[in-house]
Amino acid sequence: MNTARHIGDIEEIKQLKARYLRLVDEKKWDEWVDVFTEDFHAWLGDVPDQVLDSREVFISFIRRAIGAATTIHHGHMPEIEILGPDTARGIWAMYDYVKFTGPDGDLELDGYGHYREEYRRGADGRWRICSLRLTRILGMVEKLEKMAAGPIIPVSRQASSEDELARL
Repeated sequence: MNTARHIGDIEEIKQLKARYLRLVDEKKWDEWVDVFTEDFHAWLGDVPDQVLDSREVFISFIRRAIGAATTIHHGHMPEIEILGPDTARGIWAMYDYVKFTGPDGDLELDGYGHYREEYRRGADGRWRICSLRLTRILGMVEKLEKMAAGPIIPVSRQASSEDELARL
Protein backbone atom coordinates (compact mmCIF):
# COMPACT_ATOMS: atom_id res chain seq x y z
CA MET A 1 0.00 0.00 0.00
CA ASN A 2 1.33 3.41 -0.98
CA THR A 3 0.06 5.64 1.83
CA ALA A 4 1.12 8.91 0.18
CA ARG A 5 -0.72 7.97 -3.02
CA HIS A 6 -3.82 6.95 -1.05
CA ILE A 7 -3.83 10.29 0.76
CA GLY A 8 -3.54 12.08 -2.58
CA ASP A 9 -6.35 10.00 -4.07
CA ILE A 10 -8.59 10.69 -1.07
CA GLU A 11 -7.96 14.42 -1.42
CA GLU A 12 -8.81 14.27 -5.14
CA ILE A 13 -12.08 12.49 -4.30
CA LYS A 14 -12.90 15.16 -1.72
CA GLN A 15 -12.32 17.82 -4.39
CA LEU A 16 -14.54 15.85 -6.77
CA LYS A 17 -17.39 15.81 -4.25
CA ALA A 18 -16.93 19.52 -3.54
CA ARG A 19 -17.26 20.18 -7.31
CA TYR A 20 -20.37 17.97 -7.46
CA LEU A 21 -22.03 19.97 -4.67
CA ARG A 22 -21.03 23.42 -5.96
CA LEU A 23 -21.95 22.75 -9.59
CA VAL A 24 -25.41 21.41 -8.75
CA ASP A 25 -26.11 24.52 -6.65
CA GLU A 26 -24.80 26.80 -9.41
CA LYS A 27 -26.89 24.83 -11.96
CA LYS A 28 -23.83 24.38 -14.20
CA TRP A 29 -25.16 21.22 -15.81
CA ASP A 30 -22.65 21.13 -18.66
CA GLU A 31 -19.77 21.11 -16.17
CA TRP A 32 -21.59 18.83 -13.71
CA VAL A 33 -21.70 16.00 -16.26
CA ASP A 34 -17.91 15.64 -15.97
CA VAL A 35 -18.03 14.54 -12.31
CA PHE A 36 -19.69 11.26 -13.39
CA THR A 37 -18.52 8.27 -15.40
CA GLU A 38 -20.39 7.54 -18.61
CA ASP A 39 -21.86 4.37 -17.05
CA PHE A 40 -22.96 6.19 -13.88
CA HIS A 41 -25.82 4.64 -11.88
CA ALA A 42 -27.88 6.31 -9.13
CA TRP A 43 -30.49 5.31 -6.59
CA LEU A 44 -32.41 8.03 -4.76
CA GLY A 45 -34.31 6.42 -1.93
CA ASP A 46 -37.05 8.90 -1.17
CA VAL A 47 -38.25 11.18 -3.94
CA PRO A 48 -40.01 8.67 -4.38
CA ASP A 49 -37.67 5.73 -4.85
CA GLN A 50 -35.82 6.36 -8.14
CA VAL A 51 -33.24 4.27 -9.99
CA LEU A 52 -31.44 6.23 -12.70
CA ASP A 53 -29.29 4.15 -15.05
CA SER A 54 -27.08 6.73 -16.75
CA ARG A 55 -25.54 10.09 -16.05
CA GLU A 56 -27.75 11.69 -18.73
CA VAL A 57 -30.92 10.30 -17.12
CA PHE A 58 -29.68 11.36 -13.66
CA ILE A 59 -28.81 14.91 -14.74
CA SER A 60 -32.11 15.27 -16.59
CA PHE A 61 -34.01 14.06 -13.51
CA ILE A 62 -32.17 16.47 -11.17
CA ARG A 63 -32.62 19.39 -13.59
CA ARG A 64 -36.39 18.77 -13.67
CA ALA A 65 -36.58 18.24 -9.92
CA ILE A 66 -34.56 21.22 -8.67
CA GLY A 67 -33.41 23.21 -11.69
CA ALA A 68 -35.81 26.06 -10.92
CA ALA A 69 -35.11 26.02 -7.19
CA THR A 70 -32.51 27.69 -5.04
CA THR A 71 -30.44 24.91 -3.52
CA ILE A 72 -27.70 24.43 -0.97
CA HIS A 73 -25.94 21.07 -0.79
CA HIS A 74 -23.32 20.18 1.81
CA GLY A 75 -21.28 17.01 2.21
CA HIS A 76 -19.53 16.34 5.51
CA MET A 77 -17.37 13.81 7.34
CA PRO A 78 -16.22 11.71 4.38
CA GLU A 79 -15.30 8.09 4.94
CA ILE A 80 -13.27 7.22 1.85
CA GLU A 81 -11.72 3.81 1.23
CA ILE A 82 -9.30 3.20 -1.63
CA LEU A 83 -10.11 -0.26 -3.00
CA GLY A 84 -7.53 -0.49 -5.77
CA PRO A 85 -5.35 1.72 -7.94
CA ASP A 86 -8.38 3.10 -9.78
CA THR A 87 -11.38 2.32 -7.54
CA ALA A 88 -12.68 3.70 -4.27
CA ARG A 89 -15.87 4.09 -2.28
CA GLY A 90 -17.09 6.63 0.20
CA ILE A 91 -19.86 7.66 2.55
CA TRP A 92 -20.68 11.32 3.13
CA ALA A 93 -23.06 12.82 5.66
CA MET A 94 -25.21 15.28 3.76
CA TYR A 95 -27.48 18.26 4.23
CA ASP A 96 -29.55 19.87 1.51
CA TYR A 97 -31.88 22.84 1.35
CA VAL A 98 -34.27 23.42 -1.56
CA LYS A 99 -36.42 26.53 -2.00
CA PHE A 100 -39.08 26.76 -4.68
CA THR A 101 -40.60 30.21 -5.24
CA GLY A 102 -44.06 30.35 -6.74
CA PRO A 103 -47.12 32.57 -6.99
CA ASP A 104 -48.58 31.04 -3.81
CA GLY A 105 -45.39 31.63 -1.80
CA ASP A 106 -42.25 29.69 -1.12
CA LEU A 107 -41.84 26.01 -0.43
CA GLU A 108 -38.72 25.33 1.60
CA LEU A 109 -37.43 21.82 2.17
CA ASP A 110 -34.34 20.55 3.87
CA GLY A 111 -32.98 17.11 4.45
CA TYR A 112 -30.29 15.15 6.20
CA GLY A 113 -28.86 11.80 5.21
CA HIS A 114 -25.98 10.08 3.48
CA TYR A 115 -24.41 9.73 0.07
CA ARG A 116 -22.90 6.28 -0.54
CA GLU A 117 -20.71 6.47 -3.60
CA GLU A 118 -18.26 4.50 -5.69
CA TYR A 119 -15.49 6.20 -7.64
CA ARG A 120 -13.35 5.22 -10.58
CA ARG A 121 -10.26 6.86 -12.03
CA GLY A 122 -10.55 7.38 -15.79
CA ALA A 123 -7.96 6.99 -18.51
CA ASP A 124 -7.33 10.75 -18.15
CA GLY A 125 -6.23 10.19 -14.52
CA ARG A 126 -9.27 11.95 -13.01
CA TRP A 127 -11.57 10.45 -10.42
CA ARG A 128 -15.31 10.41 -11.18
CA ILE A 129 -18.42 9.15 -9.41
CA CYS A 130 -19.62 5.89 -10.98
CA SER A 131 -22.36 5.02 -8.48
CA LEU A 132 -24.39 7.08 -6.02
CA ARG A 133 -27.02 6.08 -3.46
CA LEU A 134 -28.74 8.85 -1.52
CA THR A 135 -30.71 8.04 1.59
CA ARG A 136 -32.33 10.56 3.87
CA ILE A 137 -32.73 10.22 7.60
CA LEU A 138 -34.83 13.31 8.20
CA GLY A 139 -36.29 16.20 6.35
CA MET A 140 -37.77 16.54 2.91
CA VAL A 141 -39.93 13.42 2.82
CA GLU A 142 -41.61 14.10 6.14
CA LYS A 143 -42.48 17.68 5.15
CA LEU A 144 -43.90 16.62 1.80
CA GLU A 145 -45.93 13.83 3.41
CA LYS A 146 -47.49 16.31 5.85
CA MET A 147 -48.45 18.56 2.94
CA ALA A 148 -50.00 15.76 0.85
CA ALA A 149 -53.41 14.18 1.47
CA GLY A 150 -51.68 10.88 2.17
CA PRO A 151 -48.25 9.35 2.08
CA ILE A 152 -46.44 10.08 -1.16
CA ILE A 153 -43.74 7.52 -0.57
CA PRO A 154 -44.91 4.02 -1.56
CA VAL A 155 -42.44 2.14 0.65
CA SER A 156 -41.30 2.62 4.20
CA ARG A 157 -37.93 3.88 5.36
CA GLN A 158 -36.87 0.24 5.35
CA ALA A 159 -35.96 0.81 1.69
CA SER A 160 -32.71 2.31 2.93
CA SER A 161 -31.69 -0.96 4.54
CA GLU A 162 -28.40 -2.53 3.55
CA ASP A 163 -30.30 -5.26 1.66
CA GLU A 164 -31.97 -2.68 -0.58
CA LEU A 165 -28.73 -0.74 -1.00
CA ALA A 166 -26.90 -3.92 -1.99
CA ARG A 167 -29.07 -4.27 -5.10
CA LEU A 168 -27.13 -1.48 -6.77
